[in-house]
Amino acid sequence: MTRASSATSSGYLDALTQEMEKKLQRALASQSQTLNLLQELFADLALEVDGRARGMILLRDEDGVSSDEDGIQNNICFYDVLANHYVKVPGSGKPILDLMVQLWSQSFASNIFALLFHKWLFEVQLGNSEVLFRYSSALVQGVTNVFWIDIQTNTRRFFSLFHYLLEEVALVPVQLNKIAPQAQRDLYLLLSRFIFFYNLVDKLEFFLKQFHVFPTAFLAGGPADIFVIELTDQLQRLKVEPVLLHYLSQMKALQGLELKMTTSTRLKACLYSFTSPGGPMYPTRAVRHAVWDVLDFLFPIGTYPRHLISLFFRLLYPWYWPSSCWHFILSCIRAVLYSILRRIFATWENLKKPEGNSD
Repeated sequence: MTRASSATSSGYLDALTQEMEKKLQRALASQSQTLNLLQELFADLALEVDGRARGMILLRDEDGVSSDEDGIQNNICFYDVLANHYVKVPGSGKPILDLMVQLWSQSFASNIFALLFHKWLFEVQLGNSEVLFRYSSALVQGVTNVFWIDIQTNTRRFFSLFHYLLEEVALVPVQLNKIAPQAQRDLYLLLSRFIFFYNLVDKLEFFLKQFHVFPTAFLAGGPADIFVIELTDQLQRLKVEPVLLHYLSQMKALQGLELKMTTSTRLKACLYSFTSPGGPMYPTRAVRHAVWDVLDFLFPIGTYPRHLISLFFRLLYPWYWPSSCWHFILSCIRAVLYSILRRIFATWENLKKPEGNSD
């Protein structure tokens, strides 16, 4: 990495910071435009860095590897690069931070703060406990908002932010202790709700072990109980079908968790609420079948009685009979066709074997 390339990259990031500073100053000066300007700035930060800009702002060593890309997805966004920059050069982000404090109560302010200063908050020392409490609260509020944006759009644009908070903060007690205790607990509950969405279920065991940092008085049971309670609340809020199906596909990871009876009952009740068509959930057929698969996997005892009871209640709603019969007929036709095709291919393979042996 050459000194000239480092200076070029830093200059480009400083120029971006100056543009953001101007937009925030305009937001302060014109109350009627504040919301629109902050929304525009947030959208700009969430944009992916294109090929032309990537070469200007990412520092590369002799092997062509960027140190800023280490641990970040290939499709990095502007907030990824700026967050790293404000850690390496803390003074460059101070004007932005001062303006953000003045815009604290505005929509999107906490979102922008979370994107730009999530690493700065944990990697740059803060001495003022009151300021630290304010920043940590804004962080939790901001990341909650941006993760829900990913949920609503079924994207993973803020994966790097979630990955950092999980891997570099929640699983590292020294880092976690830098923020207020209430913010620590809120952060753990937040990560519990989104860990399935961001496909980091393999970290679940290590994640649950960190729950011991909180007083047991705040916990309605053990770590696994708290996690499942947050997960069931999250499932009830999901309205995007692909996201809900994704959550359900990840729930087999719950097998083996030691849960209180009340927590287990709560999980069952949550899943049962998705098994019937109509209100209040109005789940689609794909969701209902996915939920039955999860119930049968997590609670194998009583599988057949559950399905019989479900069939009985379905019979109480005759307006669903035509649809159920139609799907049943289609399933039977598919099963017969697949069986015939398997037999044809098996017969074809058996006919080809003698020819191969004779050669």
